[in-house]
Amino acid sequence: MENETQHTINLINRESLSATGVKDVDTFNEQEISAVCDNYKLVIKGDKLHIDQLSTDTGVLNVTGRISSLSYVEKVTSNSLIKRLFGG
Repeated sequence: MENETQHTINLINRESLSATGVKDVDTFNEQEISAVCDNYKLVIKGDKLHIDQLSTDTGVLNVTGRISSLSYVEKVTSNSLIKRLFGG
């Protein structure tokens, strides 16, 4: 956790989101954006979502649209249970 980039979220009226600490965006469409952070993904769900800005240099992601939920999903690491069970 020492080397993790600081992550912040600013959400205004569920219509404008600004996040820092974003490394990349895995997938996106008008209903869902999956943003990659250090050891997790930030999943943004809603309607008519649009990425206004993504800077992998500064880690800034700006999204507009009707945002209905934000959730975090842990990334699978090399020490995951399945890999340990099957010798991966």
